[in-house]
Amino acid sequence: MGGGGHGAGTTYKGVTIHPPKRWHTVTGKGLCAIMWFWVLYRAKQDGPVVLGWRHPWEGHGHGDHGDHGHEH
Repeated sequence: MGGGGHGAGTTYKGVTIHPPKRWHTVTGKGLCAIMWFWVLYRAKQDGPVVLGWRHPWEGHGHGDHGDHGHEH
């Protein structure tokens, strides 16, 4: 069962792990950064709802309370 890789690597119990290429490392770090930016952005947007501090049906602080021109 050969992997077909070339160059130096670390072998452990018959499995050789080769070091990653530079583009793999850079791409992985870039995607990791994008993931954390997205997680933190969503936490900022939905954090109070997820933590139970606000109900999702309470709106987004617009203050109109659904009146939309209806007179009482």
